[in-house]
Parts: sequence; structure tokens; C-alpha cells
Amino acid sequence: MFPFGPGSPGEDGTAGAGAEEPAPRAGQAAAGGPLPSPPAPPQPGADAAPPPSPSRSPRRPGAPSLPLAARVGELGPPGALDSSAASAQGEPSPPSPPRRRPGPDCRAGSRGRHGLGVGLGGPGARLFGWLRERSLGRGLFVDPARDNFRTMTNLYGSIHPADSVYLSTRTHGAVFNLEYSPDGSVLTVACEQTEVLLFDPISSKHIKTLSEAHEDCVNNIRFLDNRLFATCSDDTTIALWDLRKLNTKVCTLHGHTSWVKNIEYDTNTRLLVTSGFDGNVIIWDTNRCTEDGCPHKKFFHTRFLMRMRLTPDCSKMLISTSSGYLLILHDLDLTKSLEVGSYPILRARRTTSNSGVSPRNSLEVLTPEVPGERDRGNCITSLQLHPKGWATLLRCSSNTDDQEWTCVYEFQEGAPVRPVSPRCSLRLTHYIEEANVGRGYIKELCFSPDGRMISSPHGYGIRLLGFDKQCSELIDCLPKEASPLRVIRSLYSHNDVVLTTKFSPTHCQIASGCLSGRVSLYQPKF
Repeated sequence: MFPFGPGSPGEDGTAGAGAEEPAPRAGQAAAGGPLPSPPAPPQPGADAAPPPSPSRSPRRPGAPSLPLAARVGELGPPGALDSSAASAQGEPSPPSPPRRRPGPDCRAGSRGRHGLGVGLGGPGARLFGWLRERSLGRGLFVDPARDNFRTMTNLYGSIHPADSVYLSTRTHGAVFNLEYSPDGSVLTVACEQTEVLLFDPISSKHIKTLSEAHEDCVNNIRFLDNRLFATCSDDTTIALWDLRKLNTKVCTLHGHTSWVKNIEYDTNTRLLVTSGFDGNVIIWDTNRCTEDGCPHKKFFHTRFLMRMRLTPDCSKMLISTSSGYLLILHDLDLTKSLEVGSYPILRARRTTSNSGVSPRNSLEVLTPEVPGERDRGNCITSLQLHPKGWATLLRCSSNTDDQEWTCVYEFQEGAPVRPVSPRCSLRLTHYIEEANVGRGYIKELCFSPDGRMISSPHGYGIRLLGFDKQCSELIDCLPKEASPLRVIRSLYSHNDVVLTTKFSPTHCQIASGCLSGRVSLYQPKF
């Protein structure tokens, strides 16, 4: 069961900061390394998992749009669409309403002498109703703007390892994280041996090596904008960097007491959010940043904290744990001062206060369904969010490390099944079993920028996964029951276990990094 107690979200609705940290469990690890053995200090070069648990209106896919060959002058009999115009566009003609002889019922529905029978019940009404449904994306065909993904799908279908673009040095150790700048002009690499590498992903040229970026493993990199980025490390610090002046750090942030594993950023409030194996989520105010650091406050605490993410609109915070629980803070307010134990437990669709307003930062505790793991616990090692905020992507491993799964969960906003039970905000929609190569290491996976594909580390390479063979959007292919993810393409170019992968935000390119320190790029081959 969930480790409720001091310092953890509990059944009494409290979350404190004074929880004792559990002893480590053999075989469990995080972000690319063996597990720590608290309270012993972390060993250089190892990145381990947090202290373990005690037991350890869906739409159809888009199709090419007809040029409004609903050009009224080209319409034949009332309600009949010109089939030659449709076939010229390479798509099937829409079903035309049955032709009818003009009769009193049709004439009554006409508008004037030259009306097309668009009155209630006329065939023209059905035709123009079909056109309207089509333009709104609710009918058999959808908006042509949504067909652009077919081009990208074809490009990713022809993607290959770029043999001349292997990015590697001999000193940096394993690659734990990859991050592109928002404009796609810089690829940053977080490495095991205190280094951060910077490359031009288009020309594949090495830009800079930050040889002593930290005093221990670099775990995560996050861009705040096109020039500022933050790094976090097992040395318990966060560092801010400016691409225009990489010789020195902008500042170093101190506040965590254990390995820092995650960085998020709210662009609206300019607040930096970090989490670590000390169980703390800390907020940093970059609006008042100086050379000595930034003002900060502890925002949340729970035991066994693994990963933390913010939804794209920053309305929710998701936290995964090594004990198989997923915590969701709803109606998130990062600026709100929270006292220890002030997190209301969410018990229904929306728990309202006496004023009728939903309480901010309401906590929901979930145990996500994992195929094959119903009878035993699991560890949620990787956590990502759909770029449009529709779903969350989890990488789970069993407590015995003999199985790994990639799972997609859709966010649910409906009422609870039973009013007395907590709301379940997630529904398992897609899943796939992973190779489970390199046990004890976390594999960081990701969504494509448009959310149609997933890049997942798989043994000595990566797999591109889709919700269906056409790489449709999630909302276009939501199954009634959980169904397997489809393998679009498998790419292998490493000689060691791949630990992390990332899509470029602007180009048809994917990067991957492995345990031996190699970074590979994949791009279309024509």
C-alpha cells in the first residue's frame, strides 16, 4: 500500500516534510545508474533510483479535403456533389443524398424561385449539413489542416541512422538526458561524468563541452527560452546557463538535500520547478534571480518521489513514485503559499469548498493500471506528458525487474464511477511491452512535437510507436478497451543500452543516447 505517514500524502489529507527516507532496495535504479544506499553519500558516476518502496469528441483520422467543390455553381441536381471534382483530388466522393423528383415537400422547403432546397428536410439541407460537419471535423472527413501529419509520418517512416553524425567523446560517460533548444538550433547532452555537451544538430558539429558543469552526474536539462537553460545534478544543485556566455554559470541554486532529477518551467510565471530524491518539489523565482541564486520555497513533499511533470498549461502537476503510485495536484497554483499538510485529498469529480469554488492544489493519489502487473507492485520510472495535455506517458518496471511496459493514459474529466470513491483521472488506452534490456537503468521516452508518435528506448536502439498504423492523433483512435501501441519503425545504431531519446521540436530528427556515451541522430534518408 502507499507509504502514508509523516511526510507523505496520507488518507488524512496531509503531506508533511519530515518523513524518514527508506532504505534502498537492490536492483532499483534511476536516470541511468544503480540505486543509492542512503544514508551513505552518493558515489561519483552512478545515477540511481530513489529509495524504494517497502516491497518495491473523438474524431476519425483526417483525409484530404475536397476543394470546396461545394462550389455552388458546380452542383448538379439538388444535393448531389460533383463526383469528378472529388475523384480529381484523389479521395472518395462523399455519399450524396438520394435524388428526388421535385414535389410539394421540396418546393415548400425552397428559398425563392431559384432555391436549392435548403429548407428543413430538403436534400440540399443534407448536403450543406454534410459540408458543415466536414469543415468542423465532425463528419466522415475532417479539416484539411489536420492532413499535414501525413507528410511527417512519411518522413519518419523513411528515417535512418545518420552514419556520419555520431556524437561522442571519450570522457563523459553514459548519456542520461537529451534536450533541444525550443528553436531546434542546439542539442544539449547531460552526461554521467559531470559534463554537458552542446552540438549543432543540423550540421552535427560540436559546439562546446562544459567539462565541470557539476561535481557529480548531470541528470536533466531544461531550456527556459532559446538562450537560457538549467541543469541539475547528483551534487544536489541546479545551475543556470546562458548560451551567449558558457564560460561561467549564471548562478547556482542550493536547496535540495539529495540528488536532483527533474526540472520543469512555467513560462507564464517564470517559476522554475525542481524535484529530487529528497522527496521535495521546490519552486524557484527566476524573476528575482541574482548571482547568489533565486528565492525558493518548498512546495510539496512525498516519499519515494521519482519524476515530476507539469501539464503544458500548468494546470496540473504529476508526480510518479518508485512504489507505483501517481500523484496529481489539480487546479495547480505555484504561487500559492502552502503549509505542510494543507493539500486537500480529492475525493470526487470536483471537491468544492463552502464558497462553491474548487480548492487549489487538490491532491489525487492513483495506482495506474499496468498490463501484467495487477497482482504485484511496480515502479514508475519515466513520466512524460502529451504536448497538448491529453495524456500521460509512463514507463513502468515490475518490482522484480523482469518486465517493462510503456503505457499511455488519457486524462478523464468525468464524474467518478461511485460518488464515495476518489476520482480516477486516468484511463489506460494503449500499451506495449518493452525489451527489458539493461535492468536497473531508467529509459527516458518522449512524445513527438505533434503528439502522434512516441520514441521509446528499446534495447540497443529505439522504436517509433503510434496509436495506429496511420499515426493518427490520440483523440482520433481512442479504443473502448486498452489496445497495443503499433510499432512504426525500429532503429538500431548503438552498441550499448539506450537510456534516453528525444524528438527535435522543429526538424524531422530524433536523437538517442546510450550507456556507453554515444549520441546518435536519426533523420530521413532519400
